[in-house]
Amino acid sequence: MASFKLAAAALLTLGSTDISAWTTNRAFGPKHQSIGKTAVETNRFYSQSALMERTSTALNVVTDPTDVESGRGGMFTASNAENRRIVPEDVRGRPTMKIVYVVLESQYQSSMTAAAKRINAGSDSMAVECVGYLLEELRNEDAFEQFKKDVADANVFIGSLIFVQELAEKVSEVVTPLRDQLDAVLIFPSMPEVMRLNKVGSFTMKNLGQSKSVVADFMKKKKQEDGSSFEEGMLKLLRTLPKVLKFLPSDKAADARTFMMSFQYWLGGSPENLQSLLTMVGQDYVGPIKSAMEGKEKAVMEEPILLPDKAIWHPVAPDIVFETNEDYFRWYNTQHCPEAGIDPKTAPTVGIILQKSHINTKDDTHYVSLIAELESRGSRVVPIYSGGLDFSGPVEEYYYDGFGKPIVDTVINLTGFALVGGPASQDHKKAASVLKKLNVPYMCAVPLVFQSFEEWQASELGLHPIQVALQVSLPEIDGAIEPIIYAGREGATGRSVPLADRVNLLADRAMKWSALRTKKNADKNIAITIFSFPPDKGNVGTAAYLDVFDSIKAVLKQLKSEGYDVGDAPDSKELIMESVLNDPEARINSPELNVAYRMNTDEYYELTPYAKDLEENWGPAPGNLNSDGQNLVVYGKQFGNVFIGVQPSFGYEGDPMRLLFAKSASPHHGFAAYYTYLEKIFKADAVLHFGTHGSLEFMPGKQVGMSGTCYPDRLINSLPSAYLYAANNPSEATIAKRRSYSATVSYLTPPAENAGLYKGLKELKELISSYQGLRENEGRGPAIINSIVSTAWTCNLDKDIEDLP
Repeated sequence: MASFKLAAAALLTLGSTDISAWTTNRAFGPKHQSIGKTAVETNRFYSQSALMERTSTALNVVTDPTDVESGRGGMFTASNAENRRIVPEDVRGRPTMKIVYVVLESQYQSSMTAAAKRINAGSDSMAVECVGYLLEELRNEDAFEQFKKDVADANVFIGSLIFVQELAEKVSEVVTPLRDQLDAVLIFPSMPEVMRLNKVGSFTMKNLGQSKSVVADFMKKKKQEDGSSFEEGMLKLLRTLPKVLKFLPSDKAADARTFMMSFQYWLGGSPENLQSLLTMVGQDYVGPIKSAMEGKEKAVMEEPILLPDKAIWHPVAPDIVFETNEDYFRWYNTQHCPEAGIDPKTAPTVGIILQKSHINTKDDTHYVSLIAELESRGSRVVPIYSGGLDFSGPVEEYYYDGFGKPIVDTVINLTGFALVGGPASQDHKKAASVLKKLNVPYMCAVPLVFQSFEEWQASELGLHPIQVALQVSLPEIDGAIEPIIYAGREGATGRSVPLADRVNLLADRAMKWSALRTKKNADKNIAITIFSFPPDKGNVGTAAYLDVFDSIKAVLKQLKSEGYDVGDAPDSKELIMESVLNDPEARINSPELNVAYRMNTDEYYELTPYAKDLEENWGPAPGNLNSDGQNLVVYGKQFGNVFIGVQPSFGYEGDPMRLLFAKSASPHHGFAAYYTYLEKIFKADAVLHFGTHGSLEFMPGKQVGMSGTCYPDRLINSLPSAYLYAANNPSEATIAKRRSYSATVSYLTPPAENAGLYKGLKELKELISSYQGLRENEGRGPAIINSIVSTAWTCNLDKDIEDLP
């Protein structure tokens, strides 16, 4: 995909508009219309009794939020543009303006719908027909044909964030031949070829990128002066442009100013802002409406109701946003925390990265749900947003105190995109530098952007390839872990809906990761899980290219030096091996393995919520694997607060990867009991999977984007996991990272050495060297030749070389 920066440069090259003319220096309080009902509803959502009782607020969310009708769905989405079509019920003799829009994500749908309905209900000068398409829907042939028909009889076309090359070409293919007949074309940051379609009166971008720009020079200068990113420089520049244009002759500046105001209304995102945008464009540029309004007074547009470009947002704050963390914590620690039952002195702090467009459009229920869940578990939260696609600035501004010390223990990126550049142009080097400096766990949760909830839930694949690439692979390059689905899209309105069990899991895992930073090392319980390699066939305590017990000895030594309680752990690999295995040659089903815990079936069924689901394949517990006939047996040995455990067999013949594609398979009771023991009995703060590789990551379930019924998700549950994986096996390491929520740590394979020759071949080489070394003593030559031929026959070289003497 092309660079967002190049697309945004369309605005700069032509001296157009953007993002920060909307920024104000005042706080936004409840008196502003832009708040709408959000804060009121959130306050109700955050009732004090609910917080004090620590109830699970997300459990009140409907878990099947879509009601998708059959129709024109896209290749990667089951949504339907007809759900977004608004037709005025009563035109009342007013001229009708048809709007067609294409957006990357669905959060604008509800605001556009509300804006059109408001105009239809309250305007005397115009009516609005409106239909919107999600970008991915254009992959579907039927949807694309309907899109062509809609644009053909439209008055205004609006596009935003069109960065996928093949889909940008589709949009250009349709809009370009119709551009002259359209009354206005508004394209907000997208690929250059789409941005060139812009047309607002005399304002165009047809020369985008084709000439030297004073504005572009300004951007380069700002970067040299203060290191501003492209987007930050653009914001600084455009804070002043609308004011400057007011003093230019109207015939030269009116259309450019209209475009800039349109962009500001669009970025504002609320129904009020979009109503102003549609009204302004309609009365100034749509022919039938202009004619009908001749001699009449035009509607006066309200200034865009806009939030600062970057800030801290909290759904129940009296001010919508805080522009410094000092202001935020003054309110949060002294007012909100006491009411919520949070101790600000001891509570962990979770940073949350949000997408500003969801706040603008009031499509924030999924954000509110996670914030409520974290706070109900006793955590502080610092939710930040950025108006652009570079979140590194807000991270560095709001996640450190005045002394440069990080104030967050874990960060969750809820945008589902890379930290710098979003889905467009990524700067992974910059992102990695920012995250390395912060040095806390960085989780990138995934909202279902290009799929409906139902489609994801029914899919054996899970996330589709486009979403995997944009929302899993790219964030991983930054250093993100744990691509947990946490929100879906409601089919009729396009609004985001939190998925209750996923939000709970995300909150639980964030709290566990945070505890690793706040808890004293001496109090942490660490589980080390060892395997047999090849799985179920090799000796216990083996892994590919790794001396397991010698490495465990090194880890225990390091843990002890850092204050962890390792008890009376032996200081030699032989003694560690003996204490865990009792037999260095022990296999996975060996009776010699040390028994750490016997779990009776009542305890197992009580602590393992999915245990009944395993009975289809394995019958009732305890079964025959990891069982003594009455109890489920956990093998391993505990040293202080460190447990070295043996992951059970996966229960089937062959490579465990086959379980990835098994629809009816499941782990056996012993396997489930092992992870239940780690989480709920040993109460591990983290588990270290030791070497390549075990079977957890290959258990049945979706390929990427686990649901609550996928077995890797069920087994690991809330346990933070680190997984040592051989550096020469990145493909399976990626599976472990995505399916078992593991932070992978690579280890090098042993260095290769020259193996040399052996036995007869070694002797043959020496004879040849002797013959080559003959000088004056050539009489020995025939004897050496006879020995060479004889040895060659002994080494069976006659089978490789024809005509051997």
